[in-house]
Amino acid sequence: MADETHVLDRPPEGANPDWTIPQDWAHYSAEDHATWDILFARQAKLLPGRASESYLRGLDVLKLSKPGIPDFEELSDRLTALTGWSVVAVPGLVPDDVFFDHMANRRFVAGNFIRRPDQLDYLQEPDVFHDVFGHVPMLADPVFADYLAAYGRGGLRALELGALKQLARLYWYTVEFGLIAEPEGLRIYGSGIVSSFAESKFALDDASPNRIGFDMKRVMQTDYRIDDFQQTYFVIDSFDDLLRQTVETDFAPLYAEIVGKPDIPVDAVLPADEVITRGTQEYARSKV
Repeated sequence: MADETHVLDRPPEGANPDWTIPQDWAHYSAEDHATWDILFARQAKLLPGRASESYLRGLDVLKLSKPGIPDFEELSDRLTALTGWSVVAVPGLVPDDVFFDHMANRRFVAGNFIRRPDQLDYLQEPDVFHDVFGHVPMLADPVFADYLAAYGRGGLRALELGALKQLARLYWYTVEFGLIAEPEGLRIYGSGIVSSFAESKFALDDASPNRIGFDMKRVMQTDYRIDDFQQTYFVIDSFDDLLRQTVETDFAPLYAEIVGKPDIPVDAVLPADEVITRGTQEYARSKV
């Protein structure tokens, strides 16, 4: 999701009207490719037994003919054949209407820059590793691919209804920081988790965060953190159910009910919640 405080009001010089730019794969340095390879190897070793089966299957789509950072053209060819999606390069964060339009038309926008070697563990603005390693494997799953396209269509409507804040929370707690209940136990699928070495462990293993069964209305009312590990994760039962709820819900009356109401705090556990894990919040308190 775009952060309006860091987005220009018009495409920068050299960008197309839809904010896309050439990836220019040839411009990456050997250090850039080495950074990708370090990050990829570290996460690929960590994620089996932690990431969802859909994500792990989707990792194969990133194993391309060139070393290092994926070539978006080759990646898009493979992805389009699977689910109709493609990956397009953008210079950074883009306006919300541009973001949603690309998503509704099965184009995933990805930054074409990569973090420095001294930023392996944290980068506030999403780079090509977060965008591609974090998001693209899930786009190889047909059901999740349909969910993200439906979300893009819903985003354009949310802009018209003045409910972007509420819909953004759905993206945050599913696409970015979602957990899923699989037969073997809880697994991660959100891109913000799978692309983070530390949060891949924290989200599943630490006693600190709440883990609560997914409820769309609840999620849309819940605040979130952008500066540290999440204090609450929401757990879906399946991608099929997430897609079904998204396409079958009339969001207009839901927005009318919740817009303007107080936000639910990030650490709250409500009486109606399906509590999978009631967190100690020890980590968050230690940071105060």
